[in-house]
Amino acid sequence: MNDSFCCEDMRYHATNHCPVHDSPYECPDWLIVRDDEGDFGIVIHDGGTSCVEIRYCPWCGTRLTAENRT
Repeated sequence: MNDSFCCEDMRYHATNHCPVHDSPYECPDWLIVRDDEGDFGIVIHDGGTSCVEIRYCPWCGTRLTAENRT
């Protein structure tokens, strides 16, 4: 998986991991997860381990295509 991101906000939220919580699903400040295929999702903080896959960056609006996911 390549480390390319569409904007600095996406880079920050997809890579800035909490020093207190090991899991993005436990931390209220951890917003974006990325899977092994490069797909992004917004974490649902409801006590489980769910996320909603996103196709566009919430900050810059760029379409998250295979080109900037791999």
